[in-house]
Amino acid sequence: MEILKNYDLSSLNSFHVSARAKFFAEIKNEDDFKNLANIPEFKNNEKLFLGGGSNILFTKDFDGIVILNKMKGIQVLKEDDNYVFLKVAGGENWHDLVLFTVEKNLWGIENLALIHGTVGAAPVQNIGAYGSEVKNSIESVECFEIENGIKKVFLNKECKFGYRDSIFKSELKGKFFIFSVTFKLKKNSEPSISYNALKNHIEKNKLEIKNSKDISNAVIDIRKSKLPNPKDLGNAGSFFKNVYVDQKKLEELKKSYPEIPYFEEEGKIKIPAGWLVEQCGWKGKRIGNVGVHEKQALILVNYGNASGLEIKNLAEQIINSVFQKFGLKLFPEVNLI
Repeated sequence: MEILKNYDLSSLNSFHVSARAKFFAEIKNEDDFKNLANIPEFKNNEKLFLGGGSNILFTKDFDGIVILNKMKGIQVLKEDDNYVFLKVAGGENWHDLVLFTVEKNLWGIENLALIHGTVGAAPVQNIGAYGSEVKNSIESVECFEIENGIKKVFLNKECKFGYRDSIFKSELKGKFFIFSVTFKLKKNSEPSISYNALKNHIEKNKLEIKNSKDISNAVIDIRKSKLPNPKDLGNAGSFFKNVYVDQKKLEELKKSYPEIPYFEEEGKIKIPAGWLVEQCGWKGKRIGNVGVHEKQALILVNYGNASGLEIKNLAEQIINSVFQKFGLKLFPEVNLI
């Protein structure tokens, strides 16, 4: 196990901001983690586990050890007439997994195509898009407890999944290292196409949904048409979470903004954060090295040489302006370090 010092993290975060880690190591298998757990640089320093670095913003150097999850492997645990259970290593690329499943016409995660990051990060964030969330396809999450190296399996209900949230992001944040996720995927056709953007795309292009790959292809087309590729323009996807309000607040907002979009989900009222940001005049706005993408107001971008602090400051300005205009508080979806 090699421990590197003063390691450059600019290529390991999708914002491509400059930051360095005091110590750095890669984990490629379970033995690597067990060995790492006994090394002083690991035991005596703050720890940060990285996957694809697609949901993180470094605002400063990390004065501890960064561990990159490079564990690979996809294994069919079992299957029956209706389901296939896949055990997937945490270091696998998320989009590659989606492509793997749709090639086999399995159903469950096809709406989550082209989300950047790794499998191990998916349950932490409970990633979601186009009317689907990964929690609906997760059977269990296998982890190491960082403090003692003991292996633990969290069943779906134990993960306490919420909107862009889980037990790993809240009460157990930083206490477990996810090394594999088991997915319960459907063999039988069960398309989810009620989300407006996806439904409209399918209708506009007169697409016939015959399999899960047709849905993933539609999602890929939508994403490519309006979302910048982090390889070309530094970003971390949607920077802000959507906002949930009660009926009283909604009625109050409708008096001043009768055109305000909203959606009812599981008894909650969701207001798209992108609409709020756009209404405050931020869409397409650039300030020096940072800005808001011209096609999607939820995307903050690094135009080349921005620091993490510049991006954070832009986010804070947006949060303040939305609160002043609507009385609603935006919260970052991205993890700030």
